[in-house]
Amino acid sequence: MDLDVFVVAHQAEWARLEQLLGRGRRLTGAEADELVSLYQRTSTHLSLVQSSAPDPMLTARLTQLVARARSTVTGTRRASWRDAARFFTEGFPAAVYRSRRWWIPTALLSTALGVLIGWWIATHPEVQGVIAAPTEIKQLTEPGGKYETYYSSHPAASFAAQVWTNNAQAAAICLVFGAFLGIPVLWILFLNMANLGVGLGLMSSAGRLDVFLGLILPHGLLELTAVFVAAGTGLKLGWTVIDPGPRTRRTALAEQGRAALGMAIGLALVLFVSGLIEGFVTPSGLPTWARITIGIAAEVAFLVYVYVLGGRAARAGETGDVEEADRTATLPTAA
Repeated sequence: MDLDVFVVAHQAEWARLEQLLGRGRRLTGAEADELVSLYQRTSTHLSLVQSSAPDPMLTARLTQLVARARSTVTGTRRASWRDAARFFTEGFPAAVYRSRRWWIPTALLSTALGVLIGWWIATHPEVQGVIAAPTEIKQLTEPGGKYETYYSSHPAASFAAQVWTNNAQAAAICLVFGAFLGIPVLWILFLNMANLGVGLGLMSSAGRLDVFLGLILPHGLLELTAVFVAAGTGLKLGWTVIDPGPRTRRTALAEQGRAALGMAIGLALVLFVSGLIEGFVTPSGLPTWARITIGIAAEVAFLVYVYVLGGRAARAGETGDVEEADRTATLPTAA
């Protein structure tokens, strides 16, 4: 395609579209129809330029023109309670459900790694000596030690808020930085599993594994599940960079990235619930079986939410992306 000839042939149409978009008054019916027609033709022109004769300056000009025209044609829409309801009943659970082939293996492999680290520490006293001095390990693991008093060391409300903030940040990092081929996600997972493994190993070697599990399970089931979902989604985003499938890499990343950012909001709420459990239930005077039952109930409720509501929405075509009307226009690619 001869770019100069193409510009000369369509310059008048672009100028007319700019003129209509710059009108400060309400358009007449004929002008509105003309604007829609010019918007459609300019979108096609942009597609042709991008695929056949990419020119940075012309592409930028037409992209801005198409975006302005699209905003005028479709109008702006304010978020409503309906959007929030749709997100929590369809968008978020569907996004988690659709990512299950990533976060379930992530959960299984990460848990296995944590258990393996715990076994290694518990069965190798020399490794324990590298972690801390014997007196420090005793202070951690003895009755009334730091592992037990950690959850009641601060007022419940402030402790829950602190835990929620830290976990939400870790989940957000997994989701956002997954685009870097998933490498930051793997590091965060390793740190989490190493911390878990150290606690398992030291408390097991002290013969107090039951106490440790009684403290971890009430909040840890839901908390780790949220982290695994975030990590799995981040890894999926990283794989999209490598293999975007039939879509262009830009389009695939945009779709997956929007869904991931939405999941960050949903997972923040899930982690808020686990933070409440960690702040108010874990250090409470309830029997161990009651605290663990609460943790299991919260975990089961989340899984039912994902597999029932999310599965139904995903089968209906929900992807967790924003509604089509709110997305950037996807232009056809010329053959």
